[in-house]
Amino acid sequence: MTDHVRLGVIGAGAISSSCCAAVAKHDQATVVAAFDLDPGRLSDLCQTHGIETQYDNAEALLANTDIDAVYVAVPNKFHAPYARSVLDAGKHCILDKPFALNLEQASEVAASAKSSGKLFMMGMNQRYARSSQQIRALKKAGRFGEVYHAKAYWMRRSGIPKFGTWFGNKALAGGGAVLDIGVHMLDLALHVTDLWEPVSVTGATYTKFGNRGLGEGGWGKSDATDIEFDVDDFATALIKFEGGATVSLDVSWACHQPEVNRNNVQVFGTEGGALAYPGEVYRYGEDGYAVESNLTTEPALPHCDRFHNFINCILGTEQPLTTIDEALALQRILDAIYESCRTGSEVRFT
Repeated sequence: MTDHVRLGVIGAGAISSSCCAAVAKHDQATVVAAFDLDPGRLSDLCQTHGIETQYDNAEALLANTDIDAVYVAVPNKFHAPYARSVLDAGKHCILDKPFALNLEQASEVAASAKSSGKLFMMGMNQRYARSSQQIRALKKAGRFGEVYHAKAYWMRRSGIPKFGTWFGNKALAGGGAVLDIGVHMLDLALHVTDLWEPVSVTGATYTKFGNRGLGEGGWGKSDATDIEFDVDDFATALIKFEGGATVSLDVSWACHQPEVNRNNVQVFGTEGGALAYPGEVYRYGEDGYAVESNLTTEPALPHCDRFHNFINCILGTEQPLTTIDEALALQRILDAIYESCRTGSEVRFT
């Protein structure tokens, strides 16, 4: 087992800087190489974070036997192919959301992880927030009694990634707001409540702003082109689980609302409720209704960082906060949301 993890980065977009900055804070890991098709983005990333080796193709990076693990941060269409290539090259892999364009692709990655014996982990960053970990711990301890519902939402007033980039194109992104930000809140809701066995999904997606050139937020470093905007900028869904519990999801890249942005997971239980952000508990107490903030529950992972968790798993000192089985379950629900919208019917799982 290695005592120092050497990482490569595939994709030098805006999100990759967060990886490099996090790894730099870990004293047993270093980002040693990066690849991107855009020489300018690649050079900027490497210069900013002191990355020594630049590659103009992924194959060369994966052939480097000095690299132990790879962070994949590319357009959604290429998530599964690159993840499989990393694992098949005998390297550990951490992947940004969404897992894949569909469950079939995600299952192929899971098979590659199993056959390679290497660690595969989704970097679901909302799970790692201190307050998220605290609420999950309180739920597991039975603090909320029977949890019968959770409400997940991420609503932006004007937050569509840069127009003319892959984010808004179905062929490259697979979907819009659901796969970009909705996936984060839905995953957090399932993680906090530990609901992973859906029985049905009803969903609806809408494209009402981006196709009219409205609602741009400007995220992303990709060069703008005349590529078509044909993904969802608003969606809603209801997921029912074994035992009768439900989770609702509302997500928008753009909509008319008073707030610029609001996102959270709200937990509803028979003995109490909670908000993941800022981490508050609501319940009846001896002196009436109580709001508990400044929670003292210790997070399972005090570093609160997905990359540190990934590195520590490779080093053998932690377990993954995100498992492959959970990632597959989440992908199954995401597929069902789009399928329900396409057919206009509830999707049931057998």
